[in-house]
Amino acid sequence: MAVTAAALPMGVEEEFLLVDPSTGVPVPCVGALLGDTRTRPETPPGAVLQRELRETQIEATTGVCRSAAELRAHVSAGRQAVEFLATMHGVRAIATGLPFRASEDAPAAVGRYADIDDIFGPLTTGYEACGTHVHVEVPDRDTAVAVVNHLRPWLPTLLALSVNSPFERGRDTGYGSWRAVLQSRFPGSGVTPWFAGHADYRKTVEMLVDWGSLVDPTMTFWLARPSPHLPTVEFRVADSATTADEAVLYALLGRALVRTALDELARGREAPALPQQLCASALWSASRNGLDGDGVDVRDRTRVTAWDLLGRLLRHVHGALCAADDDVEVAGLVDAMRARGTGAQRQRQRRGPGGSLTASLISSAPAPIRSADRQEAL
Repeated sequence: MAVTAAALPMGVEEEFLLVDPSTGVPVPCVGALLGDTRTRPETPPGAVLQRELRETQIEATTGVCRSAAELRAHVSAGRQAVEFLATMHGVRAIATGLPFRASEDAPAAVGRYADIDDIFGPLTTGYEACGTHVHVEVPDRDTAVAVVNHLRPWLPTLLALSVNSPFERGRDTGYGSWRAVLQSRFPGSGVTPWFAGHADYRKTVEMLVDWGSLVDPTMTFWLARPSPHLPTVEFRVADSATTADEAVLYALLGRALVRTALDELARGREAPALPQQLCASALWSASRNGLDGDGVDVRDRTRVTAWDLLGRLLRHVHGALCAADDDVEVAGLVDAMRARGTGAQRQRQRRGPGGSLTASLISSAPAPIRSADRQEAL
């Protein structure tokens, strides 16, 4: 596929939880949903529904998209298809990084997922984390690695923007993204290390597999990486987005970051090898505070507000946003985020006064995933 300066091809993968409508406990029923042959809402070309790590999760992937409008249509159609199947089977699909109430006796994983459980043991017991992944096309694998090097300073800010998992097992963790904290326990996680090229990247991943730290080369938890099976850079930063608009915002910013990195590389500007520990500290601040507090700019090693960091990101990618005609779209979506708050902030608002752990899912956890045309999920 030809890549133009104005609109790099992109796609989104969204993971959702399937829960009991009355208790909020995840229900292991994805096999029944995907095996249902009844007519369901039509999805765009290339869009699919599929399994994830747990039987309590379902993933909707878009086809290849070039414009914000096309991406929103794909994301909304996938959400509608998931919600339709969930309703038909008496469960509810929700968009959240972690369940408000965890499964008590989740069935054993099968196939490759069983191998993951075998390696990590208690680390993956009850692990039902859901995220939003974005793919942006790049010319080749070495370019993908060089682009990821340029993305490293901005990954914490993307997390701050997308935090949506403040609760674990009914308790408020005090973090915007507890999913990011849980994920940090795994090898091959966090801000991607700086790599000299794809051979360097591949060698490191193969060593992690050989040492038994990863099941296979497709399994790394780094927050951005060259896709193992597509000619893309893959962003894996965000919690599952409450609304289609928030997924679109995350994707457009990701695409703009890739376009900006490609432009920098075309000028012969390689990314600096920022210290890994500084990146880890910035990521921790983002997972803790989201946009409601301070963050760390690893480029000049300063502590600033998270909104200031987001402003710096927007200035950094302004040219790329304008080239793709996404600048007005992104400005409006950021304004909406400022008015509504992050997903984590809205989860806490829905929990209600007093923070009762017995509050129903309907009032305490994220809204259903139905979302389109800039409307909050109902």
